[in-house]
Amino acid sequence: MTPEEKKRWAQERLREKYAELGRLPKKEDFDDATRARIKAFLGPWPRALEAAGLKESKP
Repeated sequence: MTPEEKKRWAQERLREKYAELGRLPKKEDFDDATRARIKAFLGPWPRALEAAGLKESKP
């Protein structure tokens, strides 16, 4: 996977979980391997949520 494909994959997982739960996904909502990949591809959890378009970034 290219870096862009990795980011897209992680963003999709977060958006899918958001749709499933009806709320912002928490780290605990994912298994260890998926959570680690999301963080590796998108950074710390708040930044990952921002990258997926689920949370506004702070100025």
